[in-house]
Amino acid sequence: MAKSVLHSIHVHPLKAAAGHAPGEAVVEPWGLAGDRRWVLIDEKDRAVTQRPQPRMTLVSVEPQAGGAVLLSAPGREPLAVAVPEPGGTTTVEIAHDKVEGVPAGAAADAWFSDFLGITVRLVHLDDPATRRPVDPRFARPGETVSFADGYPLLITSLGSLDALNTLIAQGDRPEEGPLPMNRFRPNLVVEGTAAWAEDDWSRIAVGEVRFRVATMCGRCVVTTIDQLTAERGREPLRTLARHRRFGDKLVFGQNLVPESPGSVRVGDPVRILE
Repeated sequence: MAKSVLHSIHVHPLKAAAGHAPGEAVVEPWGLAGDRRWVLIDEKDRAVTQRPQPRMTLVSVEPQAGGAVLLSAPGREPLAVAVPEPGGTTTVEIAHDKVEGVPAGAAADAWFSDFLGITVRLVHLDDPATRRPVDPRFARPGETVSFADGYPLLITSLGSLDALNTLIAQGDRPEEGPLPMNRFRPNLVVEGTAAWAEDDWSRIAVGEVRFRVATMCGRCVVTTIDQLTAERGREPLRTLARHRRFGDKLVFGQNLVPESPGSVRVGDPVRILE
């Protein structure tokens, strides 16, 4: 049997924007360090995602010291944004939750508003330890999450991606495949496991860090957006609807909750505990 290892790590500092792939990352109780600690909100305080704004994927966010970020996007001058000072907060409506965050300031707001063509504000999650609980149906008391859709981490596997791409090639839109893993915006990608093996996991260890598998990840229209060009297609949702429907979810990947903090590194062994 092939050895299961951590193939790659992905951190998305700004929700809905492009991510980066470090060789290692710190695992905090609410997710990977620096992952989805920033979010854009619209005039109704709703989190801005790629669903209505696919051009968000064209925004690159480079982490800087102290949690600051350097923003870049086509046709825009780069902008450095510092973590805002503690002070007045604003409400962010995200995935049916209402979360408090700290506004980043007028310069960042103008930068994003000009790029997207709508009025938005940039908000920082100042206290992920207390601001937003994980869905209580799948969490334990005190477990929290950042500005991710609902859970601290998302894990996927190369074996499942290969199987999905085979199904796409056999379907009625083969020209849309093969799809890269960035369509699914995971945090951790595993290699050396069989296709869909993650469906049966309850607890895993990556290196010395242990995780509980909370629930399957139901996929949305964001997976149909090319993460390099922002162009929309039909896959993988057409194929997932035919082959990976579980109740009302089209599933690819599993949501994780850390059982303890630590660090993970590319090449770490992945062990299935339960």
